[in-house]
Amino acid sequence: MQLQRLVRPTLSAIILLILLVDTSGLNKYPFIKQLENWTYDARLNFTRPDTIDDRIVIIDIDETSLAEVGRWPWGRNKLATIVNNLFDLYEVDTVGFDIVFAEKDQSSGLEKFDQLARTTLRNNAEYLQALQEIRPSLMHDEIFADSLIGKNIVLGYYFKTNLQEDETGITGMLPPALTRMDLQWSERLPINRAVGYGGNLEILQASAKSGGYFDNPFVDADGVFRRVPLVQAYQGYLFASLALAVSQAHLGADGIQLAVETEGTRGGEEYYALETIDLRDYRIPVDANGAVFVPYRGRQGSFTYIPAHEVLNRKTNPQILKDKIVLIGTSAPGLLDLRSTPVQNIYPGVEVHANIISGILDDRIKHKPAWTVGYEFVLLVVIAVSMALLLPLVSPLLAAAGTLGLTGLVMVGTFLAWNNNLILPLASPLLLILLLFILHMSYGYFIESRGKRQLAHLFGHYIPPELVDEMSESPEEYSLEGENREMTVLFSDVRGFTSISEGMDPKQLTQLMNALLTPMTRVIHKNRGTIDKYMGDAIMSFWGAPLHDSEHARHALYAAMEMMDELKIMQEDFERRGWPKVDIGIGLNTGDMNVGNMGSEFRMAYTVLGDAVNLGSRLEGLTKNYGVNIIVSETTKAAVPEFVFRELDLVRVKGKNEPVAIFEPVGHKNDLDKSVTSELTAYKQALMNFRAQSWDRAELDFFNLNRTSPGRMLYQVYLERITVYRNEPPGDGWDGVFTHTTK
Repeated sequence: MQLQRLVRPTLSAIILLILLVDTSGLNKYPFIKQLENWTYDARLNFTRPDTIDDRIVIIDIDETSLAEVGRWPWGRNKLATIVNNLFDLYEVDTVGFDIVFAEKDQSSGLEKFDQLARTTLRNNAEYLQALQEIRPSLMHDEIFADSLIGKNIVLGYYFKTNLQEDETGITGMLPPALTRMDLQWSERLPINRAVGYGGNLEILQASAKSGGYFDNPFVDADGVFRRVPLVQAYQGYLFASLALAVSQAHLGADGIQLAVETEGTRGGEEYYALETIDLRDYRIPVDANGAVFVPYRGRQGSFTYIPAHEVLNRKTNPQILKDKIVLIGTSAPGLLDLRSTPVQNIYPGVEVHANIISGILDDRIKHKPAWTVGYEFVLLVVIAVSMALLLPLVSPLLAAAGTLGLTGLVMVGTFLAWNNNLILPLASPLLLILLLFILHMSYGYFIESRGKRQLAHLFGHYIPPELVDEMSESPEEYSLEGENREMTVLFSDVRGFTSISEGMDPKQLTQLMNALLTPMTRVIHKNRGTIDKYMGDAIMSFWGAPLHDSEHARHALYAAMEMMDELKIMQEDFERRGWPKVDIGIGLNTGDMNVGNMGSEFRMAYTVLGDAVNLGSRLEGLTKNYGVNIIVSETTKAAVPEFVFRELDLVRVKGKNEPVAIFEPVGHKNDLDKSVTSELTAYKQALMNFRAQSWDRAELDFFNLNRTSPGRMLYQVYLERITVYRNEPPGDGWDGVFTHTTK
């Protein structure tokens, strides 16, 4: 009896000890860090102001500007025009470039002209004279450098924390350092120490007022930008981030002051850590690594965006820019400056800097001081002791109420601290409360078991047991009632099934279908899919119900790819049995669908209906027209950005008036070799020429592609269309859409 009374306190102590080990830093558990990141993101999103800070303006090198001015990089004479317009016409205060100019601008052709002057035209006096006259206008770097002189301009660059074996580690010129590190604490200060850098051309950096790095060595393990270092060290000197350097230039601060914490020991030795960076009257709290938590105002668009081409062409309202801080960066996906943040998965990197500057000016930088470790340790002990003493003595209802009250108390205290720019740990206290509650409330097991049996009865025929187990965690959320959801549907069909069935007796045909459908079903279940129905030789399945799945399109696509891999394995078995070769077509579409138990009073089925479902069926039917096994819609493609797709066509399928872009999945971006990438590039160009009605160019492109990959039916399809359209042109108003009149 006495031993039984010790079981729950002992288990409670074990749970507490595990969490205290993480808190003390003796052994960090990644899942607790992930939970803490999640609670941090939740607090940030719950309290973000979602307002626009009009003190900071972003000059955006966006897709529109690239289309208007030309592909990046632009000639630096154009950048000089932008700089001159910003200061002379729009009267901005400070400009920061979230761009590095590491290489010379050779777009003017001056180097080629000089080569001609040294060789072929060296004796042509008229040419040499003309070259001397136009030379100043062709020296783009010098023109850009002249535009930087005497202006409040900060150029971007980046530090390197790790080097490859063949890297020298240094390019360009560094801007002046913030300060030399005090030798007394420089070796023990746990800030990031760079081993190299990528700087701007000397002529440019020397002409600018200062520079700031834009790299972030403190990206969290999940790839999210939460912390950004305001300072990094290089060869005994401290250098400012782009946000800090722009703030310093805007405030006219000649230097900075570092507040260094010197109390405490680590490993038996005294340690040092930065507490604040003081910029004139602004005190910026930083963590021990000299980093700040980015004070995101909201989703993308929390600052005024102006397309760069409007500034270049003087088409912007001057009042928007007058006396403002300006950051020049890009939101164009092709220029690779998009980041994952707590407020948005795809977020322009330049706006991260803007948020830090805004937070510095508003004193909104959140701080997580070193003493929070001690606070977390004490809080966990108090929670564990309180729950271990009280929960065994009260009824389940009172225990639940007390647990909710304790949870609310911890969360209220954490949010009060948050509103005072203080970040307190939340994940470990909540996790401890949850684990102890589960430990003491054993009846939860019986509730869960009952819910699992109910779900198995409702959905066991449609989904694998693993998903039933997952749904049992909250069985009240699931029912057979109809509802509208965004989902992904998959249709799979055997090609030429009629001829296959005519050549086999009924017993063999049954065996073949079982041998085919069983592995395919296993693949669908493995990827969290729900089997809707078998229609003879066809399979209809969907993702996103009954279990909510935020990645339904990704899971469906991976299932389709695995089905094709499974088919290759089955072909060998079929050949050994003397069965005919089997090929399948698969169609995938993502969209809004009606899902639920539908039918009549005699028979019901859990199924999906809607236009999006019909389109998925049409896409499967189109696979044979293009000689491919899988066709997905543009909505499915957009939901799986890590995959590379080949655009097959713009089509109008039977039953729909709106054109639909259809794609063939090629593979994961990281798995493609150069030959496939080159073929896709050539195909994209051929398709552009085809839609531009440049029949000769398109025919040559597709002819070359067909010669390189003669087994790809798609190229022959377009060659046949070109022959038809050359004789019967589609007209100037042609939208490139091909209309299919059959299912």
